[in-house]
Amino acid sequence: MTASLNSAEAAALAAVDEAAVARTLLELLAVPSVTGSAAESEMQHLLARHLQRLDFETDLWSMDLEDLRAASGFPGTEVPRDEAWGLVGSTRDGGDGPMLVLQGHVDVVPPGDRARWEGDPFVPRVTGDTVHGRGACDMKAGLAAVLAAMTAIRTAGVRLRGRLAAHFVVSEEDGGLGTFGTLRRGHTADACIIAEPTGGTLMTANAGALTFRIEVPGQATHGSTRYAGVSAFDAYLPIHRALARLEAARNAAPHPLMGAYPVPYPLSVGTVRAGDWASSVPDLLVAEGRLGVRLDEDPADARNELEDCVAQVCATDPWLRAHPATVTWPGGQFASGRMPEGHPLAAVVAHAHADITGGRPLGEQGAPYGSDLRLYAAHGIPTLQYGPGEVRWAHGPQEQVRLTDVLTVTRTLILASLRIAGTK
Repeated sequence: MTASLNSAEAAALAAVDEAAVARTLLELLAVPSVTGSAAESEMQHLLARHLQRLDFETDLWSMDLEDLRAASGFPGTEVPRDEAWGLVGSTRDGGDGPMLVLQGHVDVVPPGDRARWEGDPFVPRVTGDTVHGRGACDMKAGLAAVLAAMTAIRTAGVRLRGRLAAHFVVSEEDGGLGTFGTLRRGHTADACIIAEPTGGTLMTANAGALTFRIEVPGQATHGSTRYAGVSAFDAYLPIHRALARLEAARNAAPHPLMGAYPVPYPLSVGTVRAGDWASSVPDLLVAEGRLGVRLDEDPADARNELEDCVAQVCATDPWLRAHPATVTWPGGQFASGRMPEGHPLAAVVAHAHADITGGRPLGEQGAPYGSDLRLYAAHGIPTLQYGPGEVRWAHGPQEQVRLTDVLTVTRTLILASLRIAGTK
């Protein structure tokens, strides 16, 4: 570290308990908080106890799911749930200075094939400086960094001119219900940092992602007389080829923030189901996937492009012209979002990271996936993502994060928090 720090910054950095950061991360990883599970709610109550021990104003509430689902702008969900808990903790002191939110989601995706894991995915494993387990980088390392930063500021007795708050949210992985409900409850801010894994960069924009379903009809018959029927699988193939052409066209001129990615706005088919008997010609194929939404694109326009693409194929195919495929939009619906160009939040975080590492200020980039950033941005709250870990490890059986990175992010969040909220 080469920066010249003021007394409040130096005191807060000195208060970071590295061993406690590691213990907190392992504690969080041991809770199997898969999206929509009871353990997701358990995580919220565990984190609430952490915030209460810090003497933060703590708002822990059971969300009214029926009300949220009926609300304008509801982001959708992909898993069934009968409860969701919101959690916000904020400093009690502060005056007329800015309010900064440090945000993280508590839910993780399922572990998948457990045989691919080295050990139980919900029993964290440490090898040297690296912690392994489901949620290690996405994003319990970020949660641990947020808690550690707020703890250090509190322990050091730093008095803030503004206020600092933590938003811990559920359901990020399947649409953003938690953040949607938190904002509707009135928890807003002047700026927000989401501690998602960013691999040593600042994510100041997110592409969107829309879940689609395409249902293609066929005509069933015995497999031995397949010529008397129409296979829904065969009928789907020209649609699949047209989707590939649509993806290429939608990625022809990406925004500069997305220029580093080979395919900034992917269109991928994730599941294909057809038929119910091996010796029958399938009379229905259902394909589900995700459509990338370009920066600043209205999601309705993206939906229309895909629907038009499918309709054009149907119009030129003899079977599909009389029996057209249908497109619906279930599950998560992530719009794109980005921070206003030139907003000072990016420079504050970039230089705080440089002050901690002694390196160069971080550059800005967009992310090719949806996140809660777009919900804060739509609410008029300048937001960026900065956190420990690399997204390439997320959602896979080798998920991991380096403790060194968690500590770097913790210290960066401390400096950024003090410089945004201000000190007395």
